[in-house]
Amino acid sequence: MSAVKPKNVLVLGAGGGLGQAMIARFLTDPEVDKVIAVSRNGQPEDLSAHWISQSRLVWIESQYDEQSMLEVVDKLTPFAGTISRVCICHGILHDDHLWPEKRFEDIDASAMLEIFQANTIIPALWLKLLHKTLAGKIPCIVAVFSARVGSTSDNRLGGWYSYRASKAALNSLLKSFSVEYARRLKNVKLIAFHPGTVKTDLSRPFQASVPEQNLFTPAFVADQLINIMASAEVDGQLSYLDWDGKTIQF
Repeated sequence: MSAVKPKNVLVLGAGGGLGQAMIARFLTDPEVDKVIAVSRNGQPEDLSAHWISQSRLVWIESQYDEQSMLEVVDKLTPFAGTISRVCICHGILHDDHLWPEKRFEDIDASAMLEIFQANTIIPALWLKLLHKTLAGKIPCIVAVFSARVGSTSDNRLGGWYSYRASKAALNSLLKSFSVEYARRLKNVKLIAFHPGTVKTDLSRPFQASVPEQNLFTPAFVADQLINIMASAEVDGQLSYLDWDGKTIQF
């Protein structure tokens, strides 16, 4: 009887609140052998607590340009064919010089490029570069953090031009990846995941307008996504799901 390969987990964009919550949750699962985290900066203090087995947590730093990402993929070579879960947590909505547009006069080309780089291009590059790492016999579920506002059929309010468009473009790319992955990586299932409004820095300026029952903790969203991934079938299709596992229309 052949030995069972270890089930490893990969979290990309691990420095944010949701990425850290996913890592912490995966580390509580005894069936997970190792959690490999990738972020721009080193391991946060919150994930250096005494209860975390450092032998199970592998942290890799990357600047997310393509050459740096290739170097990460090279470091993942020992884990090739053993990864059963991937969370691509990249995303930006605002920062000190970016803000969601309220009207089309607010559109700024440099800001739009920055948002597309984080929300669309980096996730696409990961899916391009990781194909050999993910290929194998172990079913692998890949969840890419999208957003409901990426649904063009659900756009009733307008505004947020760059963020909406970057997530809609991400969804379109994921659809194309799912078609090609179905031919070349039959063990991989792609999910475009909408986490809802989460108590993280990404949504902080907008949380006051969200009803308390619709404002989620990162730990809650991590649990929801892990359950969704556990029940997902490797069917060669892209699923566009919200935090409750409900389908969102493209």
